[in-house]
Amino acid sequence: MEKTIVCISCYYKGYDFMDECKKLGNKVILITSENLKEKPWPWHAIDEVYYMPELEPSVWNLDHLVQGFAYLMKNHQIDAVIALDDFDVEKAAMIRETYRIPGMGQTTHRYFRDKLAMRQQAKDNGISVPEFSSIFNDAKLHKFTQDVPGPWVLKPRSEASASGIKKLNSAEELWPAVENLGDERYKFLLESFKPGDVYHVDCLVYNKEIVFSCFSKYLSPPMKVSHEGGVFRTKTLAKGSEEAIGLEKINKEVLDKFGIQNGATHSEYIRGIDGQYYFLETSSRVGGAHIPDMVEAATGVNIWREWAKLENALLDGEKYTVEETQKLFSGLIVSLAKEKHSDTTDLQNENVEKFLPIDYHIGIVYKATTEEKVQERLDEAATIVTERILNILPPKDKPTS
Repeated sequence: MEKTIVCISCYYKGYDFMDECKKLGNKVILITSENLKEKPWPWHAIDEVYYMPELEPSVWNLDHLVQGFAYLMKNHQIDAVIALDDFDVEKAAMIRETYRIPGMGQTTHRYFRDKLAMRQQAKDNGISVPEFSSIFNDAKLHKFTQDVPGPWVLKPRSEASASGIKKLNSAEELWPAVENLGDERYKFLLESFKPGDVYHVDCLVYNKEIVFSCFSKYLSPPMKVSHEGGVFRTKTLAKGSEEAIGLEKINKEVLDKFGIQNGATHSEYIRGIDGQYYFLETSSRVGGAHIPDMVEAATGVNIWREWAKLENALLDGEKYTVEETQKLFSGLIVSLAKEKHSDTTDLQNENVEKFLPIDYHIGIVYKATTEEKVQERLDEAATIVTERILNILPPKDKPTS
């Protein structure tokens, strides 16, 4: 039976998800930002589209969204509301709550969107997390800086990437930075800076069970790239490796305790110099920065398409499993580029799975039978990109919220 699935996205993404939903015989309705009208959406798969004006990047008037949705409900039996981007999780949760549509509601969504709520939830459930504090109260913040030595990281509670993050080494640096936030202060938190390796785990969850996981390690933490300019790199890890086993354990605890029942998740962890894994953040969406391309190169699993199949199985009350069609290693490199389309002649080799078509960026996905070969290719590419292609933009001073 045809089902009606509403996709909400304030960014251009989710092409494969909507395409797969349509292939499965569903009606697809897209709600997106007005300024994305010209993007090459999968128009063949979209039955209706509605546009929201942006008040500021990725921000819509939620009252207008909920009111507009009443019109949709009058004419459609809506079976599912899907948030395609991190910024849309709150929008989708509010609609589900208002119209009693099954799926993640407003309480649970905070654990996957609000970095303060997710840290508190981890701490309350005995999951290792770097020391942190809200910054609402001066006395509490002062006590935190006395108890937990710097450096610290001042982070927005709901940014979807490393933008707006500041590393601060002393109280002399901290207080002016906090004061500078003005009325936006409540939207931030302070966290102890933990040196170590940063990892990400990309999962699919069905009826509270993790049915697919891919474990990966950032070779340049996103924060380092966003602050110093440079090259974003990540690579997949062997499933049975010591790192993957440690990640699997903490990731299962996080997804169990945070209450996600169905969908895609992208979570990040740090392994401190003490060898312990600490929770950094999680989200109820597919990973960004073309991570799905890397996951597919390693496992044969297209997370976007599988997420559509998962939602479809859920609505039909059917069993759902994921089949990995290959067991390879893959890596990803992405960086800003000086030219709209860079010359990639000296980057071609037999391990290139694909060059990513992103204007004014260079993006490459590699795959190989060994982790060492992927690492070698990523190192070669980083050298070439840094010397010839890379364009460094200065970081924004004022964080966007």
